[in-house]
Amino acid sequence: MVGGGEGAYIGGIHRFAARLDNHYDLVAGAFDVDAERGHSFAAKNFIDRDRSYGDYLGMVTGERTRDDRIDVVAICTPNHTHFPIAKAFLEAGFDVICEKPMTTTVEDAIALHDLGQSTGRFLGVTYTYSGYPMVHEARAMVARGDLGKVRVVQVEYPLEWMATGIELQGNQQAAWRTDPKKNGRGGSIGDIGTHAYHLAGFVTGLKAEAVAADLATFVEGRALDDNAHVMIRYEGGARGLLWSSQVAIGQSNGLRLRVFGENGSLAWHQEQPNELVFTRLFGAPETIKRGRDDLTDGARVRTRTPPGHPEGYIEAFTNLYSGFAAVIRAKESGAPAGSFGEGIPSSYDGLKGVAFVDAVVDSHEKHNGGWLPLQFA
Repeated sequence: MVGGGEGAYIGGIHRFAARLDNHYDLVAGAFDVDAERGHSFAAKNFIDRDRSYGDYLGMVTGERTRDDRIDVVAICTPNHTHFPIAKAFLEAGFDVICEKPMTTTVEDAIALHDLGQSTGRFLGVTYTYSGYPMVHEARAMVARGDLGKVRVVQVEYPLEWMATGIELQGNQQAAWRTDPKKNGRGGSIGDIGTHAYHLAGFVTGLKAEAVAADLATFVEGRALDDNAHVMIRYEGGARGLLWSSQVAIGQSNGLRLRVFGENGSLAWHQEQPNELVFTRLFGAPETIKRGRDDLTDGARVRTRTPPGHPEGYIEAFTNLYSGFAAVIRAKESGAPAGSFGEGIPSSYDGLKGVAFVDAVVDSHEKHNGGWLPLQFA
């Protein structure tokens, strides 16, 4: 692991997810920009001192020649560091699991995707919400035509955590997320809007063709957007609407997706992730619960606890990690990756996410909210 040390929220999530299904052992890391603090953290996690590195370049050098070298590295650092770290490990022959967004520029995203292809190494991106069982059930229902042709896709991701200028009050997580040099061009749209965009495409299977965006910065002095409204045109005529906000008071983690087709609709809410609401044309809403025997294989293999016992974010993240493991092992063995490996977000998904953010910001800043085609879909 690179980054994710003492006090880093997302690093702990990665470690929980990696351990839950017993596919990974954490054996090496460069956990902190402060080398001594990183060494202290490594010791607390039972990592040998000679595999606790002061920085990622030292880790590449130290691991590449070991007989027991690592197989895969997880990158849990701020956005602007993703590209150089991932590039170094891919070039050294390691598989990579990277936090989203994959990079801060489209050019870097293209370069990483191409590097993964040319080296034959796997590069996965942690679009967490595609790990939920009922999201996979929704994806399967759309694919088999339960909704008919999709007409409208509405997805939103509102949070309240940055409703005030907490980045000016010592909150380091907010500080780098509001710094264009560290976060990239998009604020809320890059941090959480990219999750919503991936979820909509993952469930519907639709390719976005163009976007028109209105961004806003409501907190005075903030350098990046903290609210975004984006219209999306999909192939085949479907229309989408995406809202991301970091200033939506009363919203903890309100990711929500609704898909409307000719014959029915689906609704899923991340804060009630074990339920999917399906409504047929002229019919009453049906609540489909995780754990039912008649669910598709994609939902069943990602379910751990019996019906009525809630599963959530950690399990969804674990499903991603298990999917990454399945894809990496399949690449090495030549055998199929199985249900766990289906739909796993890889470097091209990361590239699409970065290109989406870039087009959204360009639409707002350079075209007065006008329509812009997407370079990758």
